Amino acid sequence: MRSSQTLPLFPLHAVLLPGAALNLRVFEARYLDMVRECGRNGSSFGVCHILAGGEVGAPATPAAWGVEALIEDFDVGPDGVLVLRLRGARRFHVGSTRVRDNGLVVAEVSWCEPDSDDELQPEHGLLGTLLEHILEQAGGEHAGAGPAQLDQAAWVGWRLAELLPLSEQQRLCLLQENDPQQRLERLLQWIPDFDVPEQEL
Repeated sequence: MRSSQTLPLFPLHAVLLPGAALNLRVFEARYLDMVRECGRNGSSFGVCHILAGGEVGAPATPAAWGVEALIEDFDVGPDGVLVLRLRGARRFHVGSTRVRDNGLVVAEVSWCEPDSDDELQPEHGLLGTLLEHILEQAGGEHAGAGPAQLDQAAWVGWRLAELLPLSEQQRLCLLQENDPQQRLERLLQWIPDFDVPEQEL
């Protein structure tokens, strides 16, 4: 773990993953204030999966692991609600939390070490092939991924975690794993549970 930092949290019923994009509607005063503060200070906030509670109303109980959210873009929807385009960045571990008077949860977090740039191991080659087929069929922002990315263990693991029909608990499990190879091993174990057409393998 790296040095600790105070970070405002946005608990969600979803798990934001490193490198993944997320559109987030913001309408509660505590989160609008948080976004303004991030804009003024050039700072970021964290997204954590909700363990107990809801996304609106009383402060929710966040998971102990989360991901830094960087604001890439913003817009105002037809209903006048602010919509943020977020990008998952660094992983962090929550040490302690407190709730501000406005209901915003603020945490002391320790940053996780960046993923190593290990290459895909032969026993995980199936996962690289699967991701390539998914990107060919689904398109999207990662459709143009080249051989270098498709051979990078961490990148393949996070993109599969993003695109496969995992439960949020499974994504949270991967988020807590520091070793990219171990994340791939977990994904490999879960593959038989997915309805993946044989020709994709």
